[in-house]
Amino acid sequence: MMFTPAASGNCLAMNGGVVTPGLFDAVLLDRDGTLIEDVPFNGDPDKVRVVPGAREALDRLRAAGLRLAVVTNQSGLARGLFTAAQLRAVNARVEQLLGPFDCWQVCPHDDSDGCRCRKPAPGLVERAAAALGTTARRCVLVGDIGRDMGAALAAGASGVLVPTPVTRAQEVAAAPYVARDLPAAVEEILRRQAAVVPATPRRAGTVLVARSDSAGDVLVTGPAIRAVAACAERVVLLHGPRGRDAAALLPGVDELIEWPLPWIDGDPTPVDPATIDTLTTRLAAVGADEAVIFTSFHQSALPLALLLRLAGVPRISAISDDYPGSLLDIRHTVPTGVPEPERALSLAAAAGFALPADDDPGLRVDVPPAGEPGEPYVVVHPGASVPARACPPQRCAEIVAALAAAGHRVVVTGGPDERALTARVAAAGGTDLGGRTDFAGLAGTIAGARCVVVGNTGPAHLAAAVGTPVVSLFAPTVPYGQWGPYRVPTVRLGDATAACRDTRATRCPVPGHPCLTAGIDPAEVVDAVGLLTR
Repeated sequence: MMFTPAASGNCLAMNGGVVTPGLFDAVLLDRDGTLIEDVPFNGDPDKVRVVPGAREALDRLRAAGLRLAVVTNQSGLARGLFTAAQLRAVNARVEQLLGPFDCWQVCPHDDSDGCRCRKPAPGLVERAAAALGTTARRCVLVGDIGRDMGAALAAGASGVLVPTPVTRAQEVAAAPYVARDLPAAVEEILRRQAAVVPATPRRAGTVLVARSDSAGDVLVTGPAIRAVAACAERVVLLHGPRGRDAAALLPGVDELIEWPLPWIDGDPTPVDPATIDTLTTRLAAVGADEAVIFTSFHQSALPLALLLRLAGVPRISAISDDYPGSLLDIRHTVPTGVPEPERALSLAAAAGFALPADDDPGLRVDVPPAGEPGEPYVVVHPGASVPARACPPQRCAEIVAALAAAGHRVVVTGGPDERALTARVAAAGGTDLGGRTDFAGLAGTIAGARCVVVGNTGPAHLAAAVGTPVVSLFAPTVPYGQWGPYRVPTVRLGDATAACRDTRATRCPVPGHPCLTAGIDPAEVVDAVGLLTR
């Protein structure tokens, strides 16, 4: 249901459908507890009190060209605690105090109604995005409770939580990003928006880009590599053995160089001078006019920068907290907590490269349409490249059994070294595809699925790249806001407050792996799949 305060008319469309430069076209805001003080079931305009700094913060968003919408649950209407006229009067008072909004979307239902618009369902976010002439993935939602963040993620939007005294600790821990108040949330949104837009856009000849890590790491760097490719005549990607299959699927890459880097690999071989000399010679043969070194926040770009200098590359850009001396021409820094794709995009922007206006900054791969023949299906991928991030096999089997009992056709996927695992999990009621597809085939299988149930591992990012919704069984060893599936409809499950939180542990340090066993009920997975697929 859409409500318009006073006589402000219908929701406004974007200017001719033009995309705002940067990550976002619109900011969606919860009403009670976010824009105004939370007065339960308020039908009295005189009780409206705006939160400190709200008007100034919203005016900053308006000045930046971002559209604003309110998305709010108002079950008091269904319960008869206030009338539609009273609701309109309260909303009109909000606009009187905070300025006009381009769109209001209100859910008038109670939880028992089973609607798709009551947060944490994604309906309000989807409708607001459509009314504003954009998509949910180009929106960011600011709210004060977990329902707001759940709605944002389920729609594929970004989320910023501004906690209040009623916000539960679990909700704060599970949020993709937390700001202390509304002005701080707006400051972060504008910072992220500006960070991916070059101060001085530029063209380039041959650019060597590097991301030597796992398949998932290569996938989340894809938008930044596309930004470089949009401004370069030729792009050469240096990758490691674990990222080979993902690198082969990235758009915008003209040539691949595979080389293990002992300062990056988790299980490195000894540094061999002859091998390093050979790599330096190979890099020199590229004839690159410049290089952009992409890394995770815990990795150093400086060893590779030194080799590139020795190879004669005249301009090098990288993120580095350490003093680089003369190794870098562009030394970029990024605050903690930024999603990995945006972290990489901000480096590309610092080097002068940006995505074209018609390229959304989500993940993407070049995969021919494919899928499993027969009835629609859900993919369960039980494995993970890091053991601490894998849901235990018994719980995965229980999830497969619960999905099958709910009427879903289940396909279980895994690599050649995971055949025993997938056989055990699929025996509970799924079709076993373990070891039967290469990476491109896995991408096709995921692309044909209605939903993917997966931990924090490469196939989660592969699902984001092909646009398939994700039920994310996310171990909190690393921050969800950095590593969760990016810009794809998602439901996050698992105990975000577990003792392993932010430890970066590769093997679970807590007996029984409680964040993904006790923290996940198979019935929750069934409900999440239902929410994302209905």
